[in-house]
Amino acid sequence: MPRSYRRFASRLAVVAAVISATGCISEPGETEAVAQSPVTQPPVAPPVRDEASQPYPPAPPNLATAPATPPEGPGLYEVSFETTKGTVVVEVHRDWAPNGADHFYDLVTRGFYNDVKFFRVVPNFMVQFGINGNPNVSSVWSEATLIDDPVRKSNKRGYITYAKTGRPNSRSTQVFINFTSNAFLDSQGFAPFGEVIKGMDVVDSLESRYNEQPSQRQFDIQTKGNKFLDAAFPGLDHIVSATVTSVDGRPVE
Repeated sequence: MPRSYRRFASRLAVVAAVISATGCISEPGETEAVAQSPVTQPPVAPPVRDEASQPYPPAPPNLATAPATPPEGPGLYEVSFETTKGTVVVEVHRDWAPNGADHFYDLVTRGFYNDVKFFRVVPNFMVQFGINGNPNVSSVWSEATLIDDPVRKSNKRGYITYAKTGRPNSRSTQVFINFTSNAFLDSQGFAPFGEVIKGMDVVDSLESRYNEQPSQRQFDIQTKGNKFLDAAFPGLDHIVSATVTSVDGRPVE
């Protein structure tokens, strides 16, 4: 066997071993990115039951259309997330990121985050959520993108921030909560708009066994919804309901 061929075969074996070990090839630093767009799917997908492809009802009237610009929300408000692991309360500050805070208020009051899965839970990094369980809703709101806010606060532990791609003004409905200080995201334009003031222990306890796997199937989540996630990743925790419980320091009844 020629020496050049032996060198080529040796290199090919190394590449094959890397692919086998990782399941996919990713760019350096890709695991640190917080992106909404789908990434390359791994070659070996988890089994999915037939019901994952069954049709969903139309988007309810309050979620059937998205405003071109979200209405202005309160300067300070609290959102209570009832999850499968307990209650998480987030305090939103409009002066931190006005566009993000207004959009989040609109989404919560419309019920967008009810029955939404925590589909990306990466220990020592963050937990991400915000794809509606009904694809007919997701198809409307994924196009409702926001003008970028300047970064006024750092991505500290417990701070909540919109996910985005590398393109300008690409934020829509996906958000993440930092498990730890992720200050490296600040220079990339990730602008926190609130913080967890109660239930960070609940956030810490969210199911993380799937890590990045569901995030690598974002196209399927967007087009097949919760039925896909229930079939492929049945252990994921989710938001039961999200409601605004306080506005400008006054309880909401």
